[in-house]
Amino acid sequence: MFPASTYIKRRKSLKESVKSGVLLFLGNEESPMNYLDNTYHFRQDSSFLYFFGLNYAGLAAIIDLDEDKEIVFGNDLTVDDIIWMGTQPTLKERGQSYGIQDVRPMAQLDAYLSKSQQSGRQIHFLPPYRSESIIKLYHLLNIEPSKTKELSSVEFVLGVVNLRNHKSTEEIIEIEKAVDISVDMHVAAIKLARAGMKESELAAAAQQVAVAAGGQISFPIIMTINGQTLHNHYHGNTLKSGDMVLCDCGAETDLNYSGDLSSTFPVDHHFTPIQKQIYEVTLRAHESALAKLAPGVPFRDVHLAACRETVVGLSELGLMKGDPDEAVQAGAHAMFFPCGTGHMMGMDVHDMEDLGEVYVGYDGEPKSTVFGLKSLRLARPLEPGFVATIEPGVYFIPELIDLWRSENKCTDFINFNEVEKFKSFSGIRNEEDVLITPDGYRVLGKRKPKTIEEIEALRK
Repeated sequence: MFPASTYIKRRKSLKESVKSGVLLFLGNEESPMNYLDNTYHFRQDSSFLYFFGLNYAGLAAIIDLDEDKEIVFGNDLTVDDIIWMGTQPTLKERGQSYGIQDVRPMAQLDAYLSKSQQSGRQIHFLPPYRSESIIKLYHLLNIEPSKTKELSSVEFVLGVVNLRNHKSTEEIIEIEKAVDISVDMHVAAIKLARAGMKESELAAAAQQVAVAAGGQISFPIIMTINGQTLHNHYHGNTLKSGDMVLCDCGAETDLNYSGDLSSTFPVDHHFTPIQKQIYEVTLRAHESALAKLAPGVPFRDVHLAACRETVVGLSELGLMKGDPDEAVQAGAHAMFFPCGTGHMMGMDVHDMEDLGEVYVGYDGEPKSTVFGLKSLRLARPLEPGFVATIEPGVYFIPELIDLWRSENKCTDFINFNEVEKFKSFSGIRNEEDVLITPDGYRVLGKRKPKTIEEIEALRK
């Protein structure tokens, strides 16, 4: 945990951005897998963690802006609980560790909120992403489940986003710790891969590194020979000679900060010549995106720089044609690169996605509805303290190729006869995590192998 002063300062800053009413924070509950006592790994709500630090189930908290109160609600363990869980600090002791002096039984939360409502004060809450929280809001505030998102407080959301988007020095240290472990996860998988192995064996090796370092994985591991499927969590395929493996995984530290990296590597000792050519296209796009990073630069421009370089590289291979700028303007690149170049990262691997990308990544501006651009999670001008991923890629998705060809889409820019030869190629991406600094950017953590030479050196 960070010092109590960190959480006190965060709550003070939030109180300065939301002027009146009551801020309601709902902590997460345990989530049973198949019966009550057999639960998934517990993960506290990130905004609750950010402001209150308490990483336990069964809690709620309020910041009363009008009466200047900060209260955590929860219940202490009973003797029956202690038998199974061992001796635990009291809720008061836990709260004091994070600068909270007022702790009350959970049963008192309802009465506190009811009294506040009767006084005509607004109860601010964040958009819920768990069913349990939607049910709690129904019982506590009489809000119909279908209306929780629209009735959530935009003022509260913006207050949280504007704080969490800017990472402090202590947060950067923790994120770099997560990135370093994530690099080790990738190196373990790259070294281990052999023809005849299952994808699941590589995924297990990567996860072992994260758990052994005292944390968890920050999202379900992507470890697949079918890299054309962007979020492929299936691990049942057998690696074969000639295949490439796309690994997208990251670690979460014990303080719940994330890393998020991607690598693509051959099952054999070396990439094939055509694999090298496509890999170099993605690497050039990656470097083009990095070169664009600076405070004040809209991340949308970073994305478009990667798109343009992708078109240039694919044109050199005969897969695309025409003016690169016109091709990007027409969206032709999106057949090979239908997703975004990156997203915010911090306590969540897609940081604060539960609060809405339009606020986190777009600063309130509407998102594009155009194919390719609509999947861009970050577009706003960059600011010092932002942490984001850089992950352009090239994907050959047979169904998308067939659809666009049947529609004669972007035929001025795509050589479909040549693309047809690549329908079984799969996909490639590399990913790094970056901090925006006052004068540019810095890649976080130790170096992840990403050049062809670096990857092949690990495959020997």
